[in-house]
Amino acid sequence: MSLVNDDKKVVEAEIRRWLEQVVVDLGLCPFAAKPLQDERVSIDVSLAQNPEDLASDLHLALCRLEETPVATLETSLLVVPNMLGDFYDYNDFLDIADAILLEGDWEGEIQIASFHPQYQFAGTNKNDAENFTNRAPYPIFHLLREASLEAVLAAYPNPDAIPERNIELFQGMDKAAIKALFPYCFR
Repeated sequence: MSLVNDDKKVVEAEIRRWLEQVVVDLGLCPFAAKPLQDERVSIDVSLAQNPEDLASDLHLALCRLEETPVATLETSLLVVPNMLGDFYDYNDFLDIADAILLEGDWEGEIQIASFHPQYQFAGTNKNDAENFTNRAPYPIFHLLREASLEAVLAAYPNPDAIPERNIELFQGMDKAAIKALFPYCFR
């Protein structure tokens, strides 16, 4: 069954809760709190059910981010509840997303961070702790302005330690705590 327009608000609320309770409260991204608090994060829910429509939605989201001043819109999340539920399909679509970045001449301006309910880094087992750093309720393409990212990284002491800290955080959690944070990963 596919998501319809009326359900978009439910998906947006789930993503907002994930951003607040996982990304911000756990400190996974030390730069996420301010834009979220300032309401400069767009959560766009794509109703696409095929790659062509999703590519179009991604293109529109990239155009909107490019055309909107950073003071109004810092970053954007394109959420995909109707397709790409299989992580390998999602991973394959990232090649299309990269091609859209190139076509739109956004490479070097905008980058895409990836999140998925079954995210799995190469060389890891499905439930290894590091995978939870990129897990989310739905497949997400997080569109980041590279200039903004460079500015916050330059002002942050030892940004290279962030991934290691996040992995250690999840390695230190028991399975019940992880299940409470990521119930959608254990369905």
